[in-house]
Amino acid sequence: MKLIIQIPCYNEKDTLPITLNDLPRHVPGFDEVEWLVIDDGSTDKTAEIARRCGVDHIVRHTRNQGLARAFMTGLDACLQLGADVIVNTDADNQYNAKDIPTLTAPILEGRADIVVGARPIDSIQHFSPIKKVLQKVGSWVVRFVSRTDIPDAPSGFRAMSRAAALRLMVFNDYTYTLETIIQAGQKNMAIVSVPIRVNEDLRPSRLVKSIPSYVKRSIATIIRIFVIYKPFRFFATIGTTVFALGFLIGLRFLFFYAMGKGEGHVQSLILAALLMGMGFQTILIAFVADLQAANRKMLEDLRYSIRRHNYGGSFSSQERIKKDG
Repeated sequence: MKLIIQIPCYNEKDTLPITLNDLPRHVPGFDEVEWLVIDDGSTDKTAEIARRCGVDHIVRHTRNQGLARAFMTGLDACLQLGADVIVNTDADNQYNAKDIPTLTAPILEGRADIVVGARPIDSIQHFSPIKKVLQKVGSWVVRFVSRTDIPDAPSGFRAMSRAAALRLMVFNDYTYTLETIIQAGQKNMAIVSVPIRVNEDLRPSRLVKSIPSYVKRSIATIIRIFVIYKPFRFFATIGTTVFALGFLIGLRFLFFYAMGKGEGHVQSLILAALLMGMGFQTILIAFVADLQAANRKMLEDLRYSIRRHNYGGSFSSQERIKKDG
């Protein structure tokens, strides 16, 4: 059994040595433990520092492509290198590396395909109150859409089986954390959460450049999640609401018309017609979006088959139990 610990990096020459110093070389249940660094277009010699610190594999982007792309590049590299289990952690040493055996245990026991480390959000001092609220809101949205029970969806400290890594695909360029959990839930993967510890803050978050920017990006990410993974419900809710509003305004006009006062409320009739037309068109868009979602699922299944053929597949925990039984 091979475990590869991957670390997406962007200009992390100061914090990366601290993170690597805490990573284990031996984890119970694995014959091999290797480290992989994804250098996302760094300009501060991050790759050189990683090589000096004994990193086994380094993958480089020629320019910065963002955390989500770096994460997916890492998964592809780990699959090519024959990883049976992949652990993802951050280069700023936010997560306590001593909890890696806790992360991988449910996968080794056949209970999970993906394990997400749950941080003690309420007790993290360097998290602002707004950030804590947004973390909880984001986790609630993910639980609602994915039908999973993950208390800390934005956590980047997670482990996944080879079969799970073959299925994952990230569309969002900003972050991978929420989307991968939703995909796991919709693909009926076994996903669990385990409590983990965190270390002291070494540097400000790269994702949270400012509170207004973080709020805007978080809201955009949440809306996009609904559009991509719940398209029919998203557009049908908007369309039905707009249509119903137009219908009520139309009833108001009919009431005045019946009372002989319709001439003074022609604008209400026009507004009602516009809203009902917009609502009807939005409902039609809901059906089109639902068809596109079905097409996307078929393409994802095709992509999984191709990746499994190219990289070599392995059974998920559920498939393994059925086979062994």
